[in-house]
Amino acid sequence: MWIAPAPMDKVTEATPSSAWEEDMPSDAVAASLWRHADFMKLWAAQSISQLGARITREGLPFAVVMSLGATPAQVGLLAALSRGPAIVVGLTLGGFVDRRRRRPVMVWSDIGRAAVLASIPLAAWARVLTMTQLYVVAATVGALSVLFDIADRAFLPSLVADVQLVDANAKLATTDAVAEIGGPALYGVLFQIFTAPLAIAFNAGSYVLSALALGAIGHREPPPTHEHGVAHNVITDFRTGSRTISGDAVLTPLLILSATSALFGGFFSALYMLFALRIAGLNAGMLGSTVAVGGAAALVGASLAPAIIRRFGLGRTIALTGAAAGLGNLFVPLASGAPWMAMGSLIIAQILGDSFGTVTMIAQASLRQQLTDRTLMGRVGGVFATLPGVTGVVGALGGGWLGAVLGARWALWIACAGLLATAVYAFFTPLMARSANVEPMED
Repeated sequence: MWIAPAPMDKVTEATPSSAWEEDMPSDAVAASLWRHADFMKLWAAQSISQLGARITREGLPFAVVMSLGATPAQVGLLAALSRGPAIVVGLTLGGFVDRRRRRPVMVWSDIGRAAVLASIPLAAWARVLTMTQLYVVAATVGALSVLFDIADRAFLPSLVADVQLVDANAKLATTDAVAEIGGPALYGVLFQIFTAPLAIAFNAGSYVLSALALGAIGHREPPPTHEHGVAHNVITDFRTGSRTISGDAVLTPLLILSATSALFGGFFSALYMLFALRIAGLNAGMLGSTVAVGGAAALVGASLAPAIIRRFGLGRTIALTGAAAGLGNLFVPLASGAPWMAMGSLIIAQILGDSFGTVTMIAQASLRQQLTDRTLMGRVGGVFATLPGVTGVVGALGGGWLGAVLGARWALWIACAGLLATAVYAFFTPLMARSANVEPMED
C-alpha cells in the first residue's frame, strides 16, 4: 500500500453514532427529511450554489475557447488549475476542518468564491480580462470549493442520523441534477444577452445566497474533539487520514476508485468542450441542450438511488453502476457525422453516464460517511481530496497534451478505456461483499 502506517496510540477513538444523534434535534432522527428544517436549509443553500457553479463550469472554458481563442493546452491548463488546489487543500486543511465547526467553514468558503468570481465581470467591464486572471480565478475557486466539500461531507452526518444518510445524499444529488438541467440553459441565455464573463456574475450572487441559507441553520454542531498529546501539523494530520483509510478494507478501494476516476475524468474536463464544439460541430445551444439531458438523467439516477442501494447494497451498487457509466462514456468518442448525429451520440453518453454515475456517487459518499469516524471526517476527506486532486491534474494536463498530439478523439478513447478498467477493478475488491449497514429512510 502506498500509504505509510503511523502509530495509533494517540488517535481519538471512534465516536459512536448514537452519541452524535443525542446532540441532534429529535426530528433529525425520527422524521422525514422533508420535515427536517435545518436539512432543508442546507439543501436550499446547495441548490442555489450548484446552479451558479454550473454557470462557471461551462462559462470559464467557453470564455477561453470562444472569446480568447484558447488552444487545447490552455483549456487543459485551465482544467488542471481548477482541480489542482484539491492537492494543497487536502494536504493542509483536513485537520483544520476537524478542529472547527464545519458550518462556518462552509459559509466563508461561499463568501470567498463570490468575491473572486465577481472580479471577472469587473475586469471584463474594464477591458482588462486576461487568461492569467482566469487561471487565478479557476485555482482560487477550486481551492475554496474543495474546502467547502470537505466541510460539507463532515457536516452532514452531524445534521442527520446515519439511517438518513443515503436519503440525504440522494436529495443533494438531485440538486446537482437539477442544476445540470437548468444551469446550461440559463448559461446559454445569459451568454446570448451578455457575454461569458458577465454571465459569471450570476454565480457570484448565488454563492452569497448560499452563505445566507447556511447561516440560517439553527442546529448546533457538536464541539470539535481535541486530541491531547498530539502535535497537530500538516504531516500528522495527513498521516492520520491516510492511516485511517489504509487500515480499512473498504475505504482503501474507494480511494483508489476516486483517484483513477479523477485521472481519466481529467481527460474529459480538458477535452469535452473542445471536442463537442470544434470536432463534433455542435453550437452553443446544441451543447447546452446535450448537457441538460445529462442533468435530467442524473435526476432520474438520484431518485432511483435509494431503491437500487436497498436492492444491491452500497458496495455492489458502486461496482455495477460504475461499470454501466463507463460503458456510456464510449459514446463520446464515437460521436461523428453531421452535428445532429454527433449530438445524438453525446446525448446517449450523457444519459448513461450521468444516471448511473449519480448512483455511484451517492453510494460512495454514503458508504464513506458510514465508515469514517466522525472526529476524523476532515482528515479522511483531505486524503480523498488530495490523491484524486493529483491524478485529476495529471489527467487534465495529460489529456490536453494527448489531445494536441493524437487528437481529441483518440485522447478521449484512452480516457474511456481507463474508466472501464477502473470499473472492472471494483468487482475484485471487498466492495462486492459490502451491503448497507443501515436502511435508507423512505419519505
